[in-house]
Amino acid sequence: MRIVRILGLVLLVVLLLPYLATPFYRSGHPVSALMAWRWLKGAPVSRQWIDFSAISPSLPRSVVSSEDAKFCSHHGVDWDALRDVMDDAEDGEVARGGSTITQQVAKNLFLWPGRSVVRKALELPLAMWIDLMLPKQRVLEIYLNIAELGPSGQFGAEAGSMYAFGHSAATLSPREAALLAAILPNPVRRSARNPGPGVRRLAGTYMARANAAALQRCWSENRAF
Repeated sequence: MRIVRILGLVLLVVLLLPYLATPFYRSGHPVSALMAWRWLKGAPVSRQWIDFSAISPSLPRSVVSSEDAKFCSHHGVDWDALRDVMDDAEDGEVARGGSTITQQVAKNLFLWPGRSVVRKALELPLAMWIDLMLPKQRVLEIYLNIAELGPSGQFGAEAGSMYAFGHSAATLSPREAALLAAILPNPVRRSARNPGPGVRRLAGTYMARANAAALQRCWSENRAF
């Protein structure tokens, strides 16, 4: 019984740790669990943090329009999108992505990749906690600095932009930003550097959405320079 209690205590600490750590992520340059895992394995990791105010405004617009159109209005979880995914699964249709940007931040920072009921159960309340603890702009800044954006360990907007276009994320054009947004679901199979017809088509759609007047914004677009 003593061993069981010790194991239960260890499990409780592990489950609570992300909640305790989240308030400290209001500042600093956090790394994702996947980045840490690659470092431990000796796999290449390229990430250069870039402050939100320095990123081309086209990138957050494109990413929000492509990944999470309700980012500014939900509280970490888009329950309507989640219900749609569950309905599709019940109907035997191919599962679509229903994760918000905040959920992806929760997964990338504290959990693991892949589809899992257990991971999703941990991810949902954690995403709501992150939304409560961190401003929307900070959540977006973290996401743009930890998302995988290249085929060989490129993480974050700066490394992804340098790999794909040879210049900083500060100078991304609207088309380049849309191309990066288009590869986010799978940057290993999709390429912004040599985009295929599908990626180019998605980028065109995301450019139109990003420029739409109806796109709600909850972040500043004032540049640092």
